[in-house]
Amino acid sequence: MPLNIIIIGYGLIGPRHAKSVLQHPSTTLLALIDPSPTALTTASSLQTLSFPSLSALLSTPNIPHPDAAIICTPNHTHVPIALACLNANIHILLEKPISDGISTAVPLLRAVQGYPELKVLIGHHRRFNPYVVKMKEVVEEGLLGRVIAVTGMWTICKPDGYFAAPSEWRKEGGRGGVLGINFIHDVDLLHFLFGPVGRVYAERTIPQRSLDDPSHTAEEGAAITLRFVSGVVGTFVVCDATPAPWSFEVGTGENPLIPRVGSEDGHGFGGGFYRVVGTRGALSVPDLKRWSYDGGERGWGRKGVPFDLQLGHFVDLIEGREERVRCDVVEGLRALVVVDAVKRALEGECVVDVEDVRDVLEKMD
Repeated sequence: MPLNIIIIGYGLIGPRHAKSVLQHPSTTLLALIDPSPTALTTASSLQTLSFPSLSALLSTPNIPHPDAAIICTPNHTHVPIALACLNANIHILLEKPISDGISTAVPLLRAVQGYPELKVLIGHHRRFNPYVVKMKEVVEEGLLGRVIAVTGMWTICKPDGYFAAPSEWRKEGGRGGVLGINFIHDVDLLHFLFGPVGRVYAERTIPQRSLDDPSHTAEEGAAITLRFVSGVVGTFVVCDATPAPWSFEVGTGENPLIPRVGSEDGHGFGGGFYRVVGTRGALSVPDLKRWSYDGGERGWGRKGVPFDLQLGHFVDLIEGREERVRCDVVEGLRALVVVDAVKRALEGECVVDVEDVRDVLEKMD
């Protein structure tokens, strides 16, 4: 029997999830939940139902109860909607970040503990990207020796429409900004590859948008240094106000809304937006070229759309074929803690130690 899945919020990322749900053989798109006047037309085009709220769906007679929900609403609404889903006995795939702040995210972690029968997956979908999967294999198999350092970039120019209504929250300091919306993806991948970050420092990039629009108070970029608990060190430059091809999306072609920059060998000029150096060799990503004294290796590659693979994992969790959640609430909170530390480093112009998630939870008690 297919799982009945609802998508809550149908803005920028909702359509990508809908495509995955419609293509998966074990899922049915039961309904879209969105108060927008255009939601009904969109739902009709997808041959599904439309409701302005979760409560409206649940109170409608003769509608199957949702098995799972994919939450794609603005960051500051994630936790209350997720709590409502838990109370309604609905499994959750929650888009990243887990929330817009640590204090608002902790209640969800607490609540999840009271629903052990429900699966909650945080949507850091890049853990499923074939390039990242291969990168992790290379690191874990010791092909680079002991990892010494990593450097990365996420640099792109977002159009003005990205910050327009109804998504003007993206330009609000505290709610929007490139750190919580974009850099948090890279933080999660760095955790996935090298373990937790223990210390950060950051310098703000020269602001561009706020010069023309004083209401744009969200950060536009930063240069960040990181020290991992393992001893690995790293640097990262993130900026959403500069035209550049060095970002995960441009290099991998993952996001159909952001064109991949091509090259003669088909790998894209985004190669090298991650570079990892170790005692035996170095690796650039996404071209997956290994540099070493024992000869280079090149040409690794797998097929698979990360959103589809993430949904497959979510379905397997619900149906009991997998037990370990690839990115649980604790991991989602861990990435948010690092982003919060980077923001405090920017504001205070100082080095900030990153707290362990357990310490954060103890302080919230």
